[in-house]
Amino acid sequence: MITFRKRDTRIPRKPFLWLAAALLFTVPPMFGALATWVPALFLITLVAKFWMDPKDYRLRSPIWKLVLGAVTLGAVFVTYGSIQGIEPGVSIVVVLMSLKILEAHTAREFQVMVAVAWILCLCGFFLSQDLAIALCLLIAFTLLLVALIQFHSGSSPAPWARPMRTACKLLAQATPVILLLFLFFPRISAGFRFQLGQTRVAGSGFSGRLSPGSVSALANSSQIAFRAEFPDGRIPRPGAMYWRGVVMWQGNGFEWRASEAPAAIPRSNRKLPAGEPIRQWITIEPQGTRWMFALDWPAEPPSGATIAPGNYLWSGQPIQKTTKYEARSYSEIRQKDLHPRERKVLLDVPVWISPAVRDLAQSWTSGSAGPRDVVNRGLDFFRTQGFRYSLSPGEYKNADLEEFLFRRRLGFCEHYAASFATLMRLAGVPARVVVGYLGGEYNEMGRFFLVRQADTHAWCEVWLPHSGWVRVDPTSVVAPDRVNLGLNSFLERRATADEIDNPQSGLMRNLTRSQIFTKGRLLWQTLNYAWDTRVLSFDGETQESFLAGIGITGRGPVLLIAVASIVAVILIGIYAAWMKLRTRASIDRVKTLYERFCLKAARLGASRNPAEGPFDFAKRAARLLPNESERIRQISNVYIALRYAADPAPSLLKSFAKQVDGFATLKAETLKAEVEELRC
Repeated sequence: MITFRKRDTRIPRKPFLWLAAALLFTVPPMFGALATWVPALFLITLVAKFWMDPKDYRLRSPIWKLVLGAVTLGAVFVTYGSIQGIEPGVSIVVVLMSLKILEAHTAREFQVMVAVAWILCLCGFFLSQDLAIALCLLIAFTLLLVALIQFHSGSSPAPWARPMRTACKLLAQATPVILLLFLFFPRISAGFRFQLGQTRVAGSGFSGRLSPGSVSALANSSQIAFRAEFPDGRIPRPGAMYWRGVVMWQGNGFEWRASEAPAAIPRSNRKLPAGEPIRQWITIEPQGTRWMFALDWPAEPPSGATIAPGNYLWSGQPIQKTTKYEARSYSEIRQKDLHPRERKVLLDVPVWISPAVRDLAQSWTSGSAGPRDVVNRGLDFFRTQGFRYSLSPGEYKNADLEEFLFRRRLGFCEHYAASFATLMRLAGVPARVVVGYLGGEYNEMGRFFLVRQADTHAWCEVWLPHSGWVRVDPTSVVAPDRVNLGLNSFLERRATADEIDNPQSGLMRNLTRSQIFTKGRLLWQTLNYAWDTRVLSFDGETQESFLAGIGITGRGPVLLIAVASIVAVILIGIYAAWMKLRTRASIDRVKTLYERFCLKAARLGASRNPAEGPFDFAKRAARLLPNESERIRQISNVYIALRYAADPAPSLLKSFAKQVDGFATLKAETLKAEVEELRC
């Protein structure tokens, strides 16, 4: 009676381990973009699967499947208020994958999970296109490929490195085609960076309104505002690196505002000073607003932008993607006249200003003091009256100007800029507030400045006769190191005292200052910059410039697609032919070596029959040639592995050649005599 063994359809252990590792690398994009419970549920189900499998537990009941599906979908709807949009859509895919993990128990369902995991990789790229996320998703993609290779290799006891090596080989083979399509496939306008959901101004807070705490709240933000290069090598010193953002004219004590829709300054009204401008290549991060940045003072707006009153750059469209532009700046501007209407606005002060504050400002105008003397006396007041610079000065209200000037005397840059501008107006000197950035971290590897949101700074500008607008930064007299050295160096100096009281903190700080850590951080910044500018920002305009640089210009998209497809087919054909020739050459050499072995064996008295297989011939030859039996078995086993194995190691062929060459080292006469003796 013939009995049939039931086929094992369960998920193999090794492929599932590779799949679980891949799923872990799809989790990082979820945090920060989705509700916390969504990736948490995903991780819990993945861990529960390893506990359930040995006990043969799984989600079996169709009723429970429907109930859990309805509950999770309802939770998504309650969390986001809708099931439409990128975040709710990705959340639904994640929770359904979580339920599939609890349900899956067959090899077919394993393949379904791999397919859904690839969809999760794509969804992760929808959520974020940062370099770190891209690397995580690339690892996840590779591990999914490894899982499939391991799955289709069956129950082979091959080492874990073999499927990984095969997957890396497949990815390396696909890389030339990927690069070809990336460079030549037509692009409409957008680059590789895209935003399907609502743009988030992560940690920015940069706006047209200055109020107490609006700038100090960014002091610990590591979010990148923009990166700047100086192609001509003319780099200002850090203390003079004021990045102009927005100019605020409407002052109300501590609170200042800029125009929501500023008019552009006509080109005929812009007078460029003598001298060579400082060129900057600035790559600004998506922020959803229209402010663009440049060194004081920008002279010419880049494409798609204008120069607003106050000489700051204003984009024609909200900045929704990484944008690179060139700015040209001068150390001064030629605006020597102030219109009476402008003067009136620049001297306007709120009526609620206390008499004490008004008396302070009026005391600086005593005698024959001119506007410049008033400015100097105001700076002396902040320098000599015990004012302190603090990242957390406490809460101030808009009307707390007197509290700040005469009692607490503790503030951040926005407090000093706003109060100084108000005092100048009270003293009859036209003044306004400018908000932008100060300094930045220089990256020696990439040769660019990295300006973070923590570098946000506010300063004051006053109008002086015969000089025009002059920058006055009251923070420079209260905390000179903040201006001259930058915020990071200023904070490090303040933290030096903590190293004595807290040795562990000092040890960690010394570790972060080490050369290896610094070089690693700079290298990562450089890679991020290259990723943003070379990959994510490779849009239609950049592609046109690239094609023009290699002599391909004015081609339509259809022709580009045809050329890219033809070249891709040619590359694939060349590779396929090369692999076929390589495999054939390897097989031919194995066959030649084995025929040489058979010829040597025949000379020793063990001839191979044409219909005899290598295994049977090895057994018969070993009986006929007992002194060479071990070597015969070794050569035959290696030949079988080379001839019939799916992916033999290259070193095996070299070993086979050595064994065949070393076979039958004894004299043929002696061996023949032994054979005759055995036959007798």
